[in-house]
Amino acid sequence: MIKFSILIANYNNGKYFKECCHSLINQTYRNWEAVIIDDASTDNSVEIIESLIKNDYRFKLYQNDTNQGCGFTKAACMQYAQGDLCAYLDPDDALYPEALKKTAEEFIHKKDLAAVYSQMKLCDENLNPVSTYAGTKQIYNNRYFFNYPIQVAHFFAFKRETYLRTRGINPYLKNAVDQDLYLKILEQGEVKHLKEPLYLYRIHSHGISQDQAKQSAKDSFARVIHETMKRRGLKSINNKTVPEIFTSSQEIFELLTYQTNRMHRIISKIKVTLDNI
Repeated sequence: MIKFSILIANYNNGKYFKECCHSLINQTYRNWEAVIIDDASTDNSVEIIESLIKNDYRFKLYQNDTNQGCGFTKAACMQYAQGDLCAYLDPDDALYPEALKKTAEEFIHKKDLAAVYSQMKLCDENLNPVSTYAGTKQIYNNRYFFNYPIQVAHFFAFKRETYLRTRGINPYLKNAVDQDLYLKILEQGEVKHLKEPLYLYRIHSHGISQDQAKQSAKDSFARVIHETMKRRGLKSINNKTVPEIFTSSQEIFELLTYQTNRMHRIISKIKVTLDNI
């Protein structure tokens, strides 16, 4: 039976962890482990997590001595993972009860898959579902796909052996860590989209300006995309030159504006349909 490693990087989200934990315990698929790394939280996260997992051997908690950031902590999670399949779950989010079962079945039915991703439900601060995120759709996976504008998002599961063929998550990233992971995994093989939400994504404020957070994430995403272009050996995209050195996020995103073109999207949709026949 395929073993699942659920990877959780926590920093000051202890007050939300109960729902995350219970969503794992309530999974219909039983062969899983949860690798949790606390990134030197300044709240009572560790105490809360320890109290919730103390009677379940499937949970394993580790701690960074000092705060290292999201990239470092998520990369470290993979070092402890022992499962055949891996997926990240944020400590303030949760999974639907059949998330692991439905995802694992896809890998069983199609052996050559590198990853499986689903839609997600956007939720309020109390994790009450509000709407299904509209940006996640079936993608046409090729070397010109950069997770923009059509997006791969949560729930994203991948084979551990596939991850080990990549350079791994960039441990120096503070934002766009998931984007870095997605693009590296997608270079390794085919991906399957499950057209139903399996992930509950909580929207809440961390006490900082949301506009500042969005701009920082956008800039990091652009850097990840540029690094991906260089890694894939792309010199030009849609007759526009890929810059040798990153200078601005706007310059990178302007290279991809053609992908919002209606005709391009129609052609991509046709390709997806033909590949699935």
